[in-house]
Amino acid sequence: MKQLIFTLITSLFVGGMAFGQIKTPAPSPTCTIKQAVGLTDVEIEYSRPSMKGRKIYGDLVPFGEMWRTGANASTKISFSTDVKIAEKDVKAGQYALFTIPGVDNWTVILHKDLTSWGLPNPYKQEDEAVRFTVKSKKMDITVETLLINIGSIRNNTAQIEIIWENTLVEFDVDFGTDALVQSGIDRVLNGPSADDYYRASRYYKDEGKDLVQALTWVRKSNEMDARYWRLFLQAQLEDELMQYDAAIASAEKAKVMAQKEEAPDYVRRSDQLIAEVKAKMGGKGNEPGKVKTSGSTPKM
Repeated sequence: MKQLIFTLITSLFVGGMAFGQIKTPAPSPTCTIKQAVGLTDVEIEYSRPSMKGRKIYGDLVPFGEMWRTGANASTKISFSTDVKIAEKDVKAGQYALFTIPGVDNWTVILHKDLTSWGLPNPYKQEDEAVRFTVKSKKMDITVETLLINIGSIRNNTAQIEIIWENTLVEFDVDFGTDALVQSGIDRVLNGPSADDYYRASRYYKDEGKDLVQALTWVRKSNEMDARYWRLFLQAQLEDELMQYDAAIASAEKAKVMAQKEEAPDYVRRSDQLIAEVKAKMGGKGNEPGKVKTSGSTPKM
């Protein structure tokens, strides 16, 4: 009996050890900062090592060697819109932030390889989105833990700041906010675009709402900027509303445009629709005034 009790106690103890997890603080805790600048969302993800009595630049972080700009996984920076850095265009997206520290100058790199834990191996310079050089600045204070910050925020610009030990490195980002705002103003004040009319028409057709209104919108879309997929939608609606001659004409236009733009699927679909409409007509053509309608006729 004593042996049985001992065995049970031992099993419980060993099992608890096997399934238990001991949590300890991360030596370089992760940090994510998010900041809106103008109309752009900026996000930086990095791990924050501390000095812990060590000399950093020129020792722990050697001069002249590429650095992941933090600990653990490489530091990531993302922009929700296109930006400009060092007079170079950088597309919206996420990038690894690599640096090459120097005594007086640093090289800063935004790299497209996000798969590597630290530095890519092999390193492909052709995957760099931008590379530029900035001066480093000595500070009168010592910062114990690595800090990457988004500062000097204006509507159009901000600075990315890398601060550690007694060194500050910062670079400007131009967010082109004025152009984004002006584009929005122009779009709204000039009214709906051809694509707005097309999407509204597509939705009404797919949901079985007012087909007369849907046809009005897609015709407006094609008047503004005819495209084969928009013409095909117009032909479909004209067919459903028994405007057969118009449906054939629209499908023919869609077919010609699809052929020029090498869209064989729409060529085939246009041919099929034309054949179906002609079969419905039976040689009689449209019957004036007889169209199918549904619902009210809302305004765009």
